Parts: sequence; C-alpha cells; structure tokens
Amino acid sequence: MFDIVRVAAAVPSIAVADCKKNKYEILSIIKEAEKNNVSILNFPELCICGYTCADLFFQSSLIKACEDTLSEILEETKNIDMLITLGIPVSSDNQIFNCAAVIHKGKVLGVSVKTYLPNYSEFYEKRWFAPADNITSDEITLCGQTVPWGNNILFKNDLFPSLVIGTEICEDLWSPIPPSSYMTMAGATVILNLSASNELAAKNEYRLKIISAQSASTISAYVYSSAGMGESTQDVVFSGHCVICENGSLLNQSERFKKESHIIYSDIDIEQLVNDRRKNTTFMAHNRVYGLPAFRVVSFDMEEKKSSSLLRYIRKKPFVPRNDEMLNERCSDIFNIQVAGLAKRVMHTNSKALVIGISGGLDSTLALLVAVKTCDYLGIDRSSVLGVTMPGFGTTDRTYNNALNLMKSLGITLKEISIKEAATLHFKDIEHDINIHDVTYENTQARERTQILMDIANKYNGMVIGTGDLSELALGWATYNGDHMSMYGVNGGIPKTLVRVLVKWVAENADLDQMSKDILFDVLDTPVSPELLPPDEKGNINQKTEDIVGPYELHDFFLYYVVRFGFSPAKIMYYAENAFEGVYDRETILKWLKNFYRRFFAQQFKRSCLPDGPKVGTINLSPRGDWRMPSDAVNKVWMDEVEKL
Repeated sequence: MFDIVRVAAAVPSIAVADCKKNKYEILSIIKEAEKNNVSILNFPELCICGYTCADLFFQSSLIKACEDTLSEILEETKNIDMLITLGIPVSSDNQIFNCAAVIHKGKVLGVSVKTYLPNYSEFYEKRWFAPADNITSDEITLCGQTVPWGNNILFKNDLFPSLVIGTEICEDLWSPIPPSSYMTMAGATVILNLSASNELAAKNEYRLKIISAQSASTISAYVYSSAGMGESTQDVVFSGHCVICENGSLLNQSERFKKESHIIYSDIDIEQLVNDRRKNTTFMAHNRVYGLPAFRVVSFDMEEKKSSSLLRYIRKKPFVPRNDEMLNERCSDIFNIQVAGLAKRVMHTNSKALVIGISGGLDSTLALLVAVKTCDYLGIDRSSVLGVTMPGFGTTDRTYNNALNLMKSLGITLKEISIKEAATLHFKDIEHDINIHDVTYENTQARERTQILMDIANKYNGMVIGTGDLSELALGWATYNGDHMSMYGVNGGIPKTLVRVLVKWVAENADLDQMSKDILFDVLDTPVSPELLPPDEKGNINQKTEDIVGPYELHDFFLYYVVRFGFSPAKIMYYAENAFEGVYDRETILKWLKNFYRRFFAQQFKRSCLPDGPKVGTINLSPRGDWRMPSDAVNKVWMDEVEKL
C-alpha cells in the first residue's frame, strides 16, 4: 500500500553443521515473519549450515545436507508469499561457492554468488570457496530446479514494478566498489546482504556507518543480517547484528549478542527512493559515462501487503531532529548559515545599517538575533542594527514590551514609529471604512510597515532584513509587497516549527544576559499572530494565525512530503494519521490538508518573486533554486484526490 514494503532481517540460533536443527530455527522465523506481513526476509551468510564450518565444507555429506535442507524449506514455504534469502554453500564445476538462494513460494528464483572472498586476518575463505568469476555457465540446477546464478541477477516484482531486489554477501559491501552500487544503477531499490561479520571492539560502529553510507550513495534500502552467537567461537565471536537503513537513515537495528533467534522489521518507502533518484540527475551519471555490467532480471509476482499499522517512525516535525545532540549541532549549523549569508550580503553591499521590523513575535526575533550575531561576526558595533517597532491597531502590550525590551537588552539602535495615523490617512485616501476589518484593513498596515523600513534603509544606507519564514511562504501568509518583501530574507528557508526551536536554542546556548533570555522564553510562549486586528476586550491577541490557516506542525508536515518526495494527498494523509495519532483526528487533518493544497497553489505568485535568502535545508521554495512552479498552475488533480478522502 502506497509503495511501502515490509522487510525483515533475521538471525536464527544455529548449530554449526546441524542443518536439521537450523532448518527448524529458520522455519520458525519465517512463520513469525509471515504473521507480521513481511514481504522480504533476509537471513545471514551460510545460515543453513553455519559460516564457521571451515574444512567441513569439503565434506560432500554437508553440501548434500544443505541442499536437502533447502528442498525441505522450499516445500514448507510453497504457500508463503514472501521473498526469502538463505545462505548456502553450492558445489559446481569442481568448486564450492558461497551463495544466497533467493526463494519465493517454494521456488528458487535464482542463486547469487559472493563476488569478493576475504582472505586476510581472521578470514581465509579462498581456502574453501571460489569467486563468482569462476562460474562457467549462467544456470545451475539446485533442489531439482534449473535457475540463473551469478553475481549479476536482480529480482523484480511484476506486481510492484519499482520493487527490484539485489543481493550481495558480506565482504561484497566492504569492497571499494560494492556490487550493490551497480545493482542500484541498474534499478535495484532494495539491497539484501547476507553476512557473517565477526565482532571486534567498536566494529559495530564502523559496520553501521558503511551500511548507512552505502544506502545513501545508492539511494536504496539496505537490509543486513549477520551471523549470530551459534557460530563457532574458536577464534572469532559473532553477535547477530541486524541493520535496516534507507537512504542513509537508520530505520532499525538489533540488539547484539542475543542467544536466541531474533528478527527486526521495518517498512521501506519505495516511492521515496524512486522520487529521490528522479531528482538526483547525477545518480545515473556513472552509467552514462562508463556503462554498467549486464544484469539479468528475474521476475516474480508478490502481492503488495496491507498492514493496519506502520512499522516505521514518522516524525511529527520532520524538519526538527529528534536526537538532542543532533538538534544542538543542527541548530548551530542553521544559525551559522544564516549569519554567514547575511554577512556576505553586508560586505558585498557595504551596508551601514541592518533595518528590521521588530514585532515581538517569533520570526522577527530570530531575524534580530541573526542580525546581532552577524555584527559580532563582522566586528561591527551592534548599533548598526536598527530595530523598528511599529505599533498598529492590533499591537498588544505583551508583544510591544517584548520588542522594546529585547532591542534594549541586545544593545541595538531602537526606533518606534506608530503606523496608526498613516494607516488612518491612507484609509481616507482610498475611501475605506476604518471599521471594516477586512483584508484591505490588514494589508494596509503591513505595507505601511514595509514602506517605513525601506525608506529608513535608504536614509541610513542600509538594507531591510526580511523576517518571513518558509511555512508562511508555503501558505502565502504574507502581504504581497508588504512583509513579503525585503532586501535579504534570513528566515526564508526555515519552517515555523524550526523557527521556534532555533529561538529556544539561542536562548539556551548563546552568550546572552538573563533579561534577554527571559524575553526570548516569553516570545516562545506568545501565540503566533500578525496582530493586524484590534485586541480583545482584555487587551490580548485577538488574531491567532493557527486558528485561521491551521496548525503549523501539520502544515510543515504536509510541506515536507509534498515538496521533498512529491507524495499524493492520500499517502500524505496516511502518514499524517500515523504521525499525529492521538493528537488530531482524521477530520481535522483532512480539513487542513485541503487548506494547504488550496493555499499552496493559489499563492505561488508570491514565491515567484522572493528576495534572496540562505538555503538551510533540503527544502526551499526559492524560484531560483529548489522550487520552480508556474504561478498559474491549477490544483484540480490534487483537490479531486483530497475530496475522495
């Protein structure tokens, strides 16, 4: 469903050379995987007999027992719609090969042969096995079935064409150019690795890095299963480490050194991988320049399974790292990118003043912090930052006082210019009733503020620093040629959910006095509002943005999956229901999803003429970079699908 496939990496508790015992462990895991709607199940290297059989591989009795065991497993799984890989030694052409039997519904689809045989340190596989290059024919008869074999086979699901599977074995991954690099350029979206990687101090960390890196460089899912504690410990110890990665992200990994059989699961989003490959125009560059080895494609039919639950963590806030250590590093990077971008523009234009409209809200607060730190970075006095607070008809005491006090505590130049008189005169000039609080009433104030800022920038030979964020740009929640416009927009690449995190990070980590920190925390607690409508009878904010356009955490979620992966409304809805279970009901999510698509298409004209601003993440709506969309594009395709939901 939605091009999502459930994969599993398993480690049976084996006994070395006891194929019968190993068969029962393998079948037990297969049955458990079947109960959990697994479509692809990966086992370790040589798991039918054990990787550490050593010179027993020369015993014909063991080779025969392995084939007989595989035959029995085929019989037991003939009614199971699951692709399974099993490690097995195979004898052919007076040689023994280290292989992966790929099976489905009682049939051997093909046999993958190990390409690189380690023969150093504790490894000496060349003593027993021959490399794939030694194969003399394209087919082999195994368990009474004549099937393709080699290291150039891909397995394609005809019922799910984008699900193409490649297999490699242990050392293949550790080579400078793993076979999977070519497999993925030939179409493989999922790579299975049957491994017997022994454990050394900190080796698991390195192993995890290369698995993650390979999945990232190949834009694929990588499912890795390694031999477990049942292997011989004569000189080496195995931990049964299982890892599932997708495009550089760790989805799941097993606890190591477990005595019993174990299995880990995850749902792989094939559509994400395919979408990223389409965007990444260098992905197929090697193929165009050097060509690819010839791959054989084996087709099979496996139904796409539907599961009520999703075995995949979907973050509510995809722009915000969930790991505290990573969050600290990410915030530092983003803030420094903002500062560096603004610093370059200041140096290039020789600006003498950084002019910012300070409202006491989140966005202008972040822009102010960036401007102040830019002055520190360039060795310019903070008085070069000219903060202008412009109280209007909707300004509340809370935001007004926070704006004034923050500017004072940061040591910048402060100006206060009320827009009430100018706006009132303008209403009179255009014959608008001041008591009609419509879009004209609101936008008049926004444009008056922008005019003041632009003119002050002219007067002081400075530039206006834009404060609008990525979420507002996505929704068009900005007054055209009002707060929509500036000379450099430092927040344009940062969604609202991340703006909040950045301000909090600065409050907790920057070298600020206690007064500044207290003000920042109060800004964080203030409802998001443009304050263009009069306050309520108690003087509190009467215009809350999220009551009008919807929760920003939902809109940022929608934005991420619309722009980053191009998902359909139905799939985004499915992901949102999983991510926000217990937070928003289906009706609420659907309401704001519909609003997102409506506004996202209707407001593109504002994004088509954005000022410059630094890109800080994978998603940006600049017309010069990541998002080139016609201003007059029609949303009917998407809205029709939303209506069906």
